[in-house]
Amino acid sequence: MRAFFEKIGYETLRFLESYGRLGIFLVRTLKSLFTSAFKLRPVLRQIHFIGVRSTFVILFTGLFTGMVLGLQGYYTLNKFGSEGFLGSAVALGLIRELGPVLTALMVIGRAGSAICAEIGIMRNSEQIDALECMAIDPYRYLISPKLLAGIFCLPLLTAIFDVIGILGGYLVGFGLFRINTGSYFQGMYLNVDWADIKMGLVKSLVFGLLLVWIAACKGFYLHLERTGGFGAEGVSRTTTDAVVLSSVSVLVWDYLISALMI
Repeated sequence: MRAFFEKIGYETLRFLESYGRLGIFLVRTLKSLFTSAFKLRPVLRQIHFIGVRSTFVILFTGLFTGMVLGLQGYYTLNKFGSEGFLGSAVALGLIRELGPVLTALMVIGRAGSAICAEIGIMRNSEQIDALECMAIDPYRYLISPKLLAGIFCLPLLTAIFDVIGILGGYLVGFGLFRINTGSYFQGMYLNVDWADIKMGLVKSLVFGLLLVWIAACKGFYLHLERTGGFGAEGVSRTTTDAVVLSSVSVLVWDYLISALMI
């Protein structure tokens, strides 16, 4: 019985330590944004990496997500004789929920894993320690540009996802089921308002913060992670943990933001 309670206490302390590091890491990163002169080039480099290089996968995913919504939406609405609302159903589903969530998950898989692995390898090879020895703030030099780029890119990528998804739904509705073009876009125009767009915008901003924050923190504290450690195996395990935690956090915050803004 004593060993059982010791195990519970140990796991509780590990949990608090891990999430405490996450909080301290975010505070130090935000603080570093205001402690020295702002440099644009590192941010632009990260915008290219996180945003521009993710555009193709967002276009591809958005198109087929919209097409699936068009198929499923028509099948459901046809049962109630409401095929004219297909445009509204596709647009609202993308703008409020699927657009921000799927965009974040795609960027986590493509860029978030790379961010964690990059910083983890730098920690593994003691490059971060070398920066600190040279009096260079690693939060300012490594993390801040990535955080700014993530917050900037996610809303833009989400907007691209939404537009392409709406067009994909239209291609299915018009090409397969002969939905009237005017009915599709007019229904969307009448039923999508600023509150729906604002919800998607808030979600994309929060998700952009979450994915860079968690991925960078996991790599930065690679040597303190229980499943981490030094070597290639430690980097791979920590990167996997970062992707899983980021993805779960996106889904949890998706529900919380929806509950607060509905």
